[in-house]
Amino acid sequence: MNIYVGNISHSSTEDTVRELFEKIGPVESVKLITDKFTGSPRGFGFVQMQNTEDSKKAIEELNGYELEGRALTVNEAREREERPRSGGFGGSRGGNGGNRGGFGGNRDRY
Repeated sequence: MNIYVGNISHSSTEDTVRELFEKIGPVESVKLITDKFTGSPRGFGFVQMQNTEDSKKAIEELNGYELEGRALTVNEAREREERPRSGGFGGSRGGNGGNRGGFGGNRDRY
């Protein structure tokens, strides 16, 4: 079962989170999410445990658990919702049209 872990301190590491969850049962993987531009932690991640019983026990015992001064939010991870993709920064730019001023299209007026 995949477990969402939120409100993680920015000083926490994947090893810190792994050690906490391994007190309950075997952990397959830990992934803390980072900002793709800066690389800094975003304060949440995912833990994959080997069996469902341990996963449920971890959710029950660790939701609200204080780790490095922050109360963790721990629950079953949901599937990621599909969001519409935009055209990068600021989305669509629209057309090229419009008079841009200057001496553009009406040169023979001058």
